[in-house]
Amino acid sequence: MSRHQLSNFIGGKFVDPINSAYLDSCNPATGQVFAKVPRSGKEDVDDAVSCALKAFPSWSEQPTQFRSKVMLKIADILESRLDEFAKLESQDQGKPITVAKAIDIPRAIYNFRFFATYILHMVEEQRTLDGPIRALSYVQHMPVGVAGLISPWNLPLYLLTWKIAPAIAFGNTCVAKPSELTSLTAYKLCGVFNEAGLPPGVVNIVFGLGPDAGEALVCHPEVPLISFTGSTLVGNRIAELTAPMCKKLSLELGGKNAGIVYEDVDLDECVDACIRSSFSNQGEICLCTSRLYIHHSIYNDFLNRFVTAARNFRVGDPSDPNVNMGALVSAQHYEKVLKKANGVRYGLCATLWTKDVNRALTISRKLRVGTVWTNCWLVRDLHMPFGGMKMSGVGRESGADSKHFFTEAKTVCLRIK
Repeated sequence: MSRHQLSNFIGGKFVDPINSAYLDSCNPATGQVFAKVPRSGKEDVDDAVSCALKAFPSWSEQPTQFRSKVMLKIADILESRLDEFAKLESQDQGKPITVAKAIDIPRAIYNFRFFATYILHMVEEQRTLDGPIRALSYVQHMPVGVAGLISPWNLPLYLLTWKIAPAIAFGNTCVAKPSELTSLTAYKLCGVFNEAGLPPGVVNIVFGLGPDAGEALVCHPEVPLISFTGSTLVGNRIAELTAPMCKKLSLELGGKNAGIVYEDVDLDECVDACIRSSFSNQGEICLCTSRLYIHHSIYNDFLNRFVTAARNFRVGDPSDPNVNMGALVSAQHYEKVLKKANGVRYGLCATLWTKDVNRALTISRKLRVGTVWTNCWLVRDLHMPFGGMKMSGVGRESGADSKHFFTEAKTVCLRIK
Protein backbone atom coordinates (compact mmCIF):
# COMPACT_ATOMS: atom_id res chain seq x y z
CA MET A 1 0.00 0.00 0.00
CA SER A 2 1.33 3.40 -0.97
CA ARG A 3 1.78 5.90 1.83
CA HIS A 4 0.97 9.57 1.70
CA GLN A 5 2.74 12.29 3.67
CA LEU A 6 0.40 15.23 3.93
CA SER A 7 1.27 18.91 4.29
CA ASN A 8 -0.69 21.89 5.50
CA PHE A 9 -2.12 24.21 2.85
CA ILE A 10 -1.35 27.81 3.76
CA GLY A 11 -1.35 30.81 1.46
CA GLY A 12 -1.82 28.62 -1.59
CA LYS A 13 1.29 26.53 -0.81
CA PHE A 14 1.89 23.11 0.71
CA VAL A 15 4.01 23.54 3.84
CA ASP A 16 5.25 21.14 6.50
CA PRO A 17 4.19 21.63 10.13
CA ILE A 18 6.53 23.95 12.00
CA ASN A 19 7.15 21.37 14.74
CA SER A 20 7.83 18.61 12.15
CA ALA A 21 5.42 16.34 14.04
CA TYR A 22 3.11 13.89 12.29
CA LEU A 23 0.23 11.56 13.17
CA ASP A 24 -0.37 8.07 11.79
CA SER A 25 -3.57 7.70 9.77
CA CYS A 26 -4.81 4.14 9.37
CA ASN A 27 -7.00 2.50 6.77
CA PRO A 28 -10.05 1.49 8.89
CA ALA A 29 -10.58 -1.70 6.88
CA THR A 30 -7.05 -3.04 7.37
CA GLY A 31 -5.63 -1.16 10.36
CA GLN A 32 -2.52 -0.38 8.32
CA VAL A 33 -0.94 3.07 8.37
CA PHE A 34 -1.35 4.65 4.94
CA ALA A 35 -0.75 8.34 5.63
CA LYS A 36 1.25 10.71 7.80
CA VAL A 37 -0.84 13.71 8.85
CA PRO A 38 0.69 16.94 10.21
CA ARG A 39 0.24 17.37 13.95
CA SER A 40 -0.01 21.12 13.64
CA GLY A 41 0.08 23.56 16.52
CA LYS A 42 -0.67 27.19 17.33
CA GLU A 43 2.17 28.51 15.14
CA ASP A 44 0.76 26.78 12.04
CA VAL A 45 -2.72 28.13 12.79
CA ASP A 46 -1.30 31.63 13.29
CA ASP A 47 0.38 31.46 9.88
CA ALA A 48 -2.82 30.28 8.24
CA VAL A 49 -4.92 33.01 9.84
CA SER A 50 -2.35 35.61 8.82
CA CYS A 51 -2.61 34.47 5.17
CA ALA A 52 -6.41 34.44 5.36
CA LEU A 53 -6.42 37.98 6.77
CA LYS A 54 -4.12 39.15 3.98
CA ALA A 55 -6.38 37.63 1.32
CA PHE A 56 -9.64 38.90 2.80
CA PRO A 57 -9.77 42.51 1.48
CA SER A 58 -9.24 41.51 -2.14
CA TRP A 59 -11.48 38.42 -2.09
CA SER A 60 -14.35 40.16 -0.27
CA GLU A 61 -14.36 42.98 -2.83
CA GLN A 62 -14.39 40.68 -5.86
CA PRO A 63 -17.65 40.75 -7.87
CA THR A 64 -19.95 37.85 -7.09
CA GLN A 65 -19.58 36.75 -10.72
CA PHE A 66 -15.85 36.23 -10.19
CA ARG A 67 -16.30 34.24 -6.99
CA SER A 68 -19.02 32.19 -8.68
CA LYS A 69 -16.83 31.41 -11.69
CA VAL A 70 -13.96 30.14 -9.52
CA MET A 71 -16.29 27.96 -7.44
CA LEU A 72 -17.92 26.46 -10.53
CA LYS A 73 -14.44 25.61 -11.81
CA ILE A 74 -13.69 23.82 -8.52
CA ALA A 75 -16.90 21.80 -8.96
CA ASP A 76 -16.02 20.92 -12.55
CA ILE A 77 -12.57 19.64 -11.59
CA LEU A 78 -14.00 17.59 -8.72
CA GLU A 79 -16.56 16.06 -11.04
CA SER A 80 -13.88 15.11 -13.57
CA ARG A 81 -12.05 13.25 -10.76
CA LEU A 82 -15.04 11.71 -9.02
CA ASP A 83 -13.66 8.16 -9.17
CA GLU A 84 -10.27 9.25 -7.80
CA PHE A 85 -11.78 11.12 -4.85
CA ALA A 86 -14.25 8.33 -4.14
CA LYS A 87 -11.40 5.82 -3.94
CA LEU A 88 -9.45 8.08 -1.57
CA GLU A 89 -12.45 8.65 0.68
CA SER A 90 -13.20 4.93 0.83
CA GLN A 91 -9.60 4.25 1.88
CA ASP A 92 -9.56 7.18 4.30
CA GLN A 93 -12.87 6.64 6.11
CA GLY A 94 -13.70 2.98 5.57
CA LYS A 95 -16.98 3.49 3.69
CA PRO A 96 -17.82 1.38 0.63
CA ILE A 97 -16.53 2.97 -2.56
CA THR A 98 -20.03 2.73 -4.01
CA VAL A 99 -21.33 5.01 -1.23
CA ALA A 100 -18.54 7.52 -1.78
CA LYS A 101 -19.28 7.60 -5.53
CA ALA A 102 -23.04 7.88 -5.10
CA ILE A 103 -23.29 10.27 -2.15
CA ASP A 104 -20.19 11.90 -0.71
CA ILE A 105 -18.35 13.21 -3.75
CA PRO A 106 -21.48 14.23 -5.72
CA ARG A 107 -22.73 16.17 -2.70
CA ALA A 108 -19.36 17.93 -2.36
CA ILE A 109 -19.61 18.94 -6.02
CA TYR A 110 -23.19 20.12 -5.49
CA ASN A 111 -22.17 22.23 -2.48
CA PHE A 112 -19.85 24.35 -4.64
CA ARG A 113 -22.35 24.63 -7.48
CA PHE A 114 -25.27 25.51 -5.23
CA PHE A 115 -23.56 28.40 -3.47
CA ALA A 116 -21.77 29.54 -6.65
CA THR A 117 -25.14 30.14 -8.28
CA TYR A 118 -27.03 31.19 -5.14
CA ILE A 119 -24.92 34.32 -4.70
CA LEU A 120 -25.85 35.48 -8.21
CA HIS A 121 -29.53 35.73 -7.26
CA MET A 122 -29.59 37.12 -3.72
CA VAL A 123 -32.22 39.76 -2.96
CA GLU A 124 -31.70 42.27 -0.14
CA GLU A 125 -34.49 43.66 2.04
CA GLN A 126 -35.56 47.29 1.72
CA ARG A 127 -38.40 49.50 2.95
CA THR A 128 -39.47 53.06 2.34
CA LEU A 129 -40.67 54.89 5.45
CA ASP A 130 -43.38 57.51 4.85
CA GLY A 131 -43.88 60.18 7.50
CA PRO A 132 -42.63 63.61 8.52
CA ILE A 133 -39.21 62.42 7.36
CA ARG A 134 -39.14 60.11 4.36
CA ALA A 135 -36.34 57.57 4.36
CA LEU A 136 -35.19 54.47 2.51
CA SER A 137 -33.85 51.69 4.71
CA TYR A 138 -32.06 48.71 3.22
CA VAL A 139 -29.95 45.80 4.45
CA GLN A 140 -26.45 45.00 3.28
CA HIS A 141 -24.91 41.60 3.99
CA MET A 142 -21.18 42.00 4.44
CA PRO A 143 -18.60 39.17 4.78
CA VAL A 144 -17.51 38.62 8.37
CA GLY A 145 -13.78 38.00 7.86
CA VAL A 146 -11.79 34.84 8.54
CA ALA A 147 -14.03 31.83 9.19
CA GLY A 148 -12.77 28.95 11.34
CA LEU A 149 -14.21 25.70 9.95
CA ILE A 150 -13.90 22.40 11.83
CA SER A 151 -15.34 19.31 10.12
CA PRO A 152 -15.82 15.68 11.27
CA TRP A 153 -14.66 12.27 10.05
CA ASN A 154 -17.93 10.64 9.00
CA LEU A 155 -18.48 12.53 5.71
CA PRO A 156 -15.04 14.05 5.24
CA LEU A 157 -15.28 15.87 1.91
CA TYR A 158 -19.04 16.41 1.90
CA LEU A 159 -19.17 18.25 5.24
CA LEU A 160 -15.89 20.11 4.71
CA THR A 161 -17.13 21.57 1.43
CA TRP A 162 -20.50 22.36 3.01
CA LYS A 163 -18.60 24.82 5.21
CA ILE A 164 -16.00 26.09 2.74
CA ALA A 165 -18.44 26.74 -0.12
CA PRO A 166 -20.78 29.21 1.64
CA ALA A 167 -17.91 30.81 3.55
CA ILE A 168 -16.01 31.83 0.40
CA ALA A 169 -19.15 32.41 -1.69
CA PHE A 170 -20.18 35.28 0.58
CA GLY A 171 -16.70 36.81 0.49
CA ASN A 172 -15.05 35.39 3.59
CA THR A 173 -11.67 33.70 3.71
CA CYS A 174 -11.21 30.67 5.90
CA VAL A 175 -8.96 28.35 7.87
CA ALA A 176 -10.28 24.78 7.97
CA LYS A 177 -9.27 21.92 10.24
CA PRO A 178 -10.55 18.52 9.07
CA SER A 179 -10.64 15.52 11.38
CA GLU A 180 -7.21 14.02 11.93
CA LEU A 181 -8.79 10.60 11.24
CA THR A 182 -9.86 11.47 7.69
CA SER A 183 -7.59 14.07 6.11
CA LEU A 184 -6.66 12.66 2.70
CA THR A 185 -9.52 14.01 0.57
CA ALA A 186 -9.16 17.45 2.17
CA TYR A 187 -5.47 17.42 1.29
CA LYS A 188 -6.20 16.45 -2.33
CA LEU A 189 -8.86 19.17 -2.53
CA CYS A 190 -6.17 21.80 -1.93
CA GLY A 191 -4.61 21.00 -5.29
CA VAL A 192 -8.01 21.50 -6.91
CA PHE A 193 -8.22 24.99 -5.39
CA ASN A 194 -4.93 25.98 -7.01
CA GLU A 195 -5.87 24.44 -10.33
CA ALA A 196 -9.19 26.30 -10.36
CA GLY A 197 -7.47 29.64 -9.79
CA LEU A 198 -8.63 30.30 -6.25
CA PRO A 199 -6.44 33.18 -5.00
CA PRO A 200 -3.81 32.21 -2.39
CA GLY A 201 -4.97 32.53 1.20
CA VAL A 202 -8.71 32.38 0.50
CA VAL A 203 -8.83 28.77 1.76
CA ASN A 204 -6.21 27.47 4.16
CA ILE A 205 -6.26 23.95 5.62
CA VAL A 206 -4.37 23.00 8.76
CA PHE A 207 -4.30 19.37 9.89
CA GLY A 208 -3.95 18.13 13.44
CA LEU A 209 -5.63 17.32 16.74
CA GLY A 210 -8.50 19.23 18.30
CA PRO A 211 -6.71 20.24 21.52
CA ASP A 212 -3.76 21.57 19.49
CA ALA A 213 -4.81 23.01 16.13
CA GLY A 214 -8.55 23.07 16.83
CA GLU A 215 -8.39 25.09 20.04
CA ALA A 216 -5.80 27.45 18.56
CA LEU A 217 -8.20 28.20 15.71
CA VAL A 218 -11.23 28.55 17.99
CA CYS A 219 -9.40 30.94 20.33
CA HIS A 220 -7.65 33.05 17.70
CA PRO A 221 -8.64 36.71 18.21
CA GLU A 222 -8.73 37.39 14.45
CA VAL A 223 -11.23 34.59 13.73
CA PRO A 224 -14.70 36.02 14.47
CA LEU A 225 -16.72 33.05 13.22
CA ILE A 226 -16.57 29.33 14.05
CA SER A 227 -18.53 26.59 12.29
CA PHE A 228 -18.16 23.20 13.97
CA THR A 229 -19.67 19.80 13.27
CA GLY A 230 -18.87 17.08 15.79
CA SER A 231 -19.59 15.84 19.27
CA THR A 232 -21.71 17.62 21.86
CA LEU A 233 -18.82 17.47 24.33
CA VAL A 234 -16.47 19.37 22.02
CA GLY A 235 -19.27 21.74 21.02
CA ASN A 236 -19.75 22.64 24.67
CA ARG A 237 -16.03 23.29 24.97
CA ILE A 238 -16.08 25.60 21.94
CA ALA A 239 -19.05 27.54 23.33
CA GLU A 240 -17.22 27.94 26.64
CA LEU A 241 -13.99 29.12 25.00
CA THR A 242 -15.64 31.61 22.64
CA ALA A 243 -18.23 33.11 24.99
CA PRO A 244 -15.91 35.93 26.26
CA MET A 245 -15.13 36.89 22.64
CA CYS A 246 -18.77 36.97 21.39
CA LYS A 247 -17.89 34.97 18.26
CA LYS A 248 -20.53 33.84 15.80
CA LEU A 249 -21.09 30.12 16.31
CA SER A 250 -22.70 27.34 14.36
CA LEU A 251 -22.58 24.04 16.24
CA GLU A 252 -23.98 20.91 14.65
CA LEU A 253 -23.64 18.32 17.37
CA GLY A 254 -24.71 14.77 18.15
CA GLY A 255 -27.97 13.14 17.18
CA LYS A 256 -29.81 10.08 18.49
CA ASN A 257 -32.66 10.18 16.04
CA ALA A 258 -36.04 8.49 16.32
CA GLY A 259 -38.10 6.84 13.61
CA ILE A 260 -41.86 6.67 14.24
CA VAL A 261 -43.84 4.16 12.19
CA TYR A 262 -47.65 4.09 12.21
CA GLU A 263 -49.88 1.22 11.15
CA ASP A 264 -51.02 2.69 7.81
CA VAL A 265 -47.65 2.65 6.03
CA ASP A 266 -46.49 0.73 2.99
CA LEU A 267 -44.27 -1.74 4.85
CA ASP A 268 -42.04 -2.60 1.90
CA GLU A 269 -41.22 1.04 1.26
CA CYS A 270 -40.94 1.89 4.95
CA VAL A 271 -38.63 -1.00 5.89
CA ASP A 272 -36.35 -0.27 2.94
CA ALA A 273 -36.01 3.38 3.96
CA CYS A 274 -35.56 2.54 7.66
CA ILE A 275 -32.78 0.11 6.79
CA ARG A 276 -30.99 2.82 4.82
CA SER A 277 -31.52 5.42 7.53
CA SER A 278 -30.15 3.04 10.16
CA PHE A 279 -27.12 1.54 8.42
CA SER A 280 -25.98 3.86 5.62
CA ASN A 281 -22.27 4.67 5.89
CA GLN A 282 -22.01 2.04 8.66
CA GLY A 283 -24.52 4.13 10.61
CA GLU A 284 -21.88 6.87 10.82
CA ILE A 285 -24.12 9.74 9.73
CA CYS A 286 -25.38 12.19 12.32
CA LEU A 287 -28.83 11.95 10.69
CA CYS A 288 -29.05 8.14 10.93
CA THR A 289 -31.95 6.56 12.79
CA SER A 290 -30.86 5.02 16.08
CA ARG A 291 -34.27 4.40 17.71
CA LEU A 292 -37.43 2.99 16.09
CA TYR A 293 -40.94 3.18 17.55
CA ILE A 294 -43.32 0.83 15.72
CA HIS A 295 -47.11 0.71 16.05
CA HIS A 296 -48.01 -2.44 17.99
CA SER A 297 -50.35 -3.77 15.27
CA ILE A 298 -47.51 -4.09 12.74
CA TYR A 299 -44.60 -4.58 15.14
CA ASN A 300 -43.91 -8.27 14.48
CA ASP A 301 -44.28 -7.96 10.71
CA PHE A 302 -42.00 -4.90 10.63
CA LEU A 303 -39.42 -6.56 12.87
CA ASN A 304 -39.22 -9.71 10.73
CA ARG A 305 -38.80 -7.70 7.54
CA PHE A 306 -36.26 -5.37 9.12
CA VAL A 307 -34.09 -8.21 10.47
CA THR A 308 -34.22 -10.07 7.15
CA ALA A 309 -33.15 -6.95 5.26
CA ALA A 310 -30.36 -6.22 7.73
CA ARG A 311 -28.95 -9.69 7.27
CA ASN A 312 -28.64 -9.05 3.54
CA PHE A 313 -25.93 -6.44 4.06
CA ARG A 314 -22.59 -7.56 2.67
CA VAL A 315 -19.73 -6.54 4.97
CA GLY A 316 -16.21 -6.53 3.58
CA ASP A 317 -13.43 -4.66 1.81
CA PRO A 318 -14.75 -1.12 1.11
CA SER A 319 -13.00 -1.12 -2.28
CA ASP A 320 -15.16 -4.06 -3.43
CA PRO A 321 -18.06 -2.62 -5.48
CA ASN A 322 -20.31 -5.45 -4.25
CA VAL A 323 -19.83 -4.49 -0.59
CA ASN A 324 -22.44 -2.20 1.00
CA MET A 325 -21.16 -2.14 4.60
CA GLY A 326 -17.59 -1.04 5.26
CA ALA A 327 -15.47 -0.55 8.37
CA LEU A 328 -16.02 1.74 11.33
CA VAL A 329 -13.62 4.66 11.21
CA SER A 330 -11.37 3.64 14.13
CA ALA A 331 -10.87 1.09 16.90
CA GLN A 332 -11.86 3.73 19.46
CA HIS A 333 -15.17 4.37 17.72
CA TYR A 334 -15.79 0.62 17.48
CA GLU A 335 -15.50 0.30 21.26
CA LYS A 336 -17.79 3.31 21.76
CA VAL A 337 -20.53 1.93 19.52
CA LEU A 338 -20.34 -1.67 20.88
CA LYS A 339 -21.33 -0.96 24.64
CA LYS A 340 -22.60 2.57 24.96
CA ALA A 341 -26.29 3.29 25.69
CA ASN A 342 -28.05 6.06 23.74
CA GLY A 343 -29.48 9.11 25.48
CA VAL A 344 -32.32 11.33 24.35
CA ARG A 345 -30.94 14.80 25.06
CA TYR A 346 -30.62 15.37 21.33
CA GLY A 347 -32.89 16.94 18.75
CA LEU A 348 -31.26 16.70 15.34
CA CYS A 349 -33.84 14.91 13.20
CA ALA A 350 -36.61 12.32 13.14
CA THR A 351 -38.45 10.24 10.57
CA LEU A 352 -42.23 9.83 10.59
CA TRP A 353 -44.08 7.17 8.62
CA THR A 354 -47.84 7.55 8.04
CA LYS A 355 -50.35 8.15 5.24
CA ASP A 356 -52.52 10.33 7.49
CA VAL A 357 -51.74 13.97 6.61
CA ASN A 358 -53.34 15.38 9.77
CA ARG A 359 -51.35 12.99 11.91
CA ALA A 360 -48.14 13.89 10.05
CA LEU A 361 -48.70 17.63 10.59
CA THR A 362 -49.66 17.19 14.24
CA ILE A 363 -46.80 14.89 15.22
CA SER A 364 -44.21 16.86 13.23
CA ARG A 365 -45.13 19.98 15.18
CA LYS A 366 -44.67 18.17 18.51
CA LEU A 367 -41.25 16.69 17.71
CA ARG A 368 -38.44 18.85 19.16
CA VAL A 369 -35.96 18.27 16.36
CA GLY A 370 -34.44 20.40 13.63
CA THR A 371 -35.66 18.26 10.70
CA VAL A 372 -38.63 15.89 10.40
CA TRP A 373 -38.68 13.64 7.33
CA THR A 374 -42.14 12.25 6.57
CA ASN A 375 -42.25 9.04 4.53
CA CYS A 376 -38.67 9.59 3.39
CA TRP A 377 -35.15 10.10 4.75
CA LEU A 378 -32.18 12.30 3.89
CA VAL A 379 -34.02 14.29 1.24
CA ARG A 380 -32.28 17.68 1.32
CA ASP A 381 -33.17 21.06 -0.14
CA LEU A 382 -30.26 23.39 0.58
CA HIS A 383 -32.63 26.37 0.54
CA MET A 384 -34.21 25.08 3.76
CA PRO A 385 -32.80 25.62 7.29
CA PHE A 386 -30.72 22.79 8.70
CA GLY A 387 -29.49 22.28 12.25
CA GLY A 388 -30.37 20.82 15.62
CA MET A 389 -32.32 21.62 18.76
CA LYS A 390 -31.52 20.92 22.41
CA MET A 391 -28.08 19.29 22.71
CA SER A 392 -27.80 18.75 18.95
CA GLY A 393 -26.51 22.25 18.42
CA VAL A 394 -27.27 25.84 17.51
CA GLY A 395 -27.32 27.75 14.24
CA ARG A 396 -28.65 27.03 10.77
CA GLU A 397 -26.42 26.54 7.72
CA SER A 398 -28.28 26.20 4.44
CA GLY A 399 -29.08 28.48 1.56
CA ALA A 400 -30.50 31.77 2.78
CA ASP A 401 -29.64 30.87 6.36
CA SER A 402 -25.98 30.56 5.45
CA LYS A 403 -26.18 34.13 4.17
CA HIS A 404 -27.17 35.22 7.67
CA PHE A 405 -24.40 33.18 9.33
CA PHE A 406 -21.49 33.87 6.99
CA THR A 407 -22.30 37.57 6.67
CA GLU A 408 -23.03 40.49 8.98
CA ALA A 409 -26.23 42.38 8.26
CA LYS A 410 -25.94 46.14 8.13
CA THR A 411 -29.01 48.40 7.96
CA VAL A 412 -28.57 51.62 6.00
CA CYS A 413 -31.18 54.36 6.50
CA LEU A 414 -31.15 57.04 3.78
CA ARG A 415 -33.30 60.14 4.14
CA ILE A 416 -35.29 60.96 1.03
CA LYS A 417 -36.25 64.57 0.14
